[in-house]
Amino acid sequence: MAEKAAVQDHALGETKGGWYSLLVNVVLVSLHGLLASISGSLAVSAEVVHNLLDLLGAGAVLIGIRLAGRKSRTFPYGLYKVENMVALGLGGLVLLTAYEIGKDALFSPPPEIRAEPWMLTVLVLTTAIPLLFSHFELGAGRAAHSPALVADAREYRVHALTTGLVFLALASQWTGLPLDRIAALVIVLAVLKMGWDLLSDAMRVLLDASLDAQTLLQVRQVIEADPLVARVNWVTGRNADRYRFVEAGLTLRATDQERIETAVPRIETGVRARVPRIERVLLQVEPAESPQLRYAIPLVAADGPVSSHFGEAPYFAIVTVQREDHALAEQRIIANPFRAVERGKGIRVAEWLVMQKVDVVVSREALQGKGPSYVFHDAGIELRRTETQDLHEAIGLA
Repeated sequence: MAEKAAVQDHALGETKGGWYSLLVNVVLVSLHGLLASISGSLAVSAEVVHNLLDLLGAGAVLIGIRLAGRKSRTFPYGLYKVENMVALGLGGLVLLTAYEIGKDALFSPPPEIRAEPWMLTVLVLTTAIPLLFSHFELGAGRAAHSPALVADAREYRVHALTTGLVFLALASQWTGLPLDRIAALVIVLAVLKMGWDLLSDAMRVLLDASLDAQTLLQVRQVIEADPLVARVNWVTGRNADRYRFVEAGLTLRATDQERIETAVPRIETGVRARVPRIERVLLQVEPAESPQLRYAIPLVAADGPVSSHFGEAPYFAIVTVQREDHALAEQRIIANPFRAVERGKGIRVAEWLVMQKVDVVVSREALQGKGPSYVFHDAGIELRRTETQDLHEAIGLA
């Protein structure tokens, strides 16, 4: 429930941020559009396109958030890609518009530009608005752990820079060194970059580009941390812009269906809670049987014998044998890292052995009904009692 609430809060934060961004861009487009129509400046016209691109992009984000959750039999994953289809069209339109402005800046006769002091005042205002909103949105994005809001906030800082260029372009009309064409070309370059980013990001989503290696590694580590997971066989995922879809094949230390049905949703919830923007996790549980069996046995010393204590044992032997003939495959002696712990050492040791991926724990101490036995039960680890002090005899190798 907490994880679901966190996802809802994240979506709500992005929706609010999208509406605020839409409002700011409406103001910027309106003011810059007014200046462009009166001044005749190519630089102001280029900045209008820059603002308009962000306005349409913010609208596309809101459409994507609204449509993303509308799943059906025909669209079981939701309509996530509608936003990217819109972005693909926007990217093409932006590149075409930037080309036209760039062509005018390079080859058209110099336009007659009207520059008045009140226009510079408006440009100071339209420089301050994106800077202030960027500060607000960056804080909100970091608080909500929203990469989309953080990226949008940084883009507003670029707007402050390009609007500053427009200010210089108009002010230069009074110096005899007109910079309008140069400023227009610089802004066109910024617009071209935005258009290219829109096209490339949209194509990655539409072509189901894979998640990056770091995210896949993070997903694998979260799954492996679950006590019932014996091993993760494979992990893959695809990128859908703000949404990510993950699939994994894993082996559980469980054979009964009830425990498997309990573990799978727990693991899925853990992945969505710890890895940002994961929308869906699909787990394929594979047979638990493996060709080897791993034992853990407490020892009095590194060379034996078997200890009569569990949590206070100085060492543990981790012994791997072949299931088919019970032949020894590997033997490791590990120091008990929790021997000096005053309270709860038995449970701490049990949790540590779960992380060692053991299948069977052999102990001379009676652990049934104690904390470690519940840890082993939840992890699907078998607990055996022995009376012998010989290591190999305790696991049937003698």
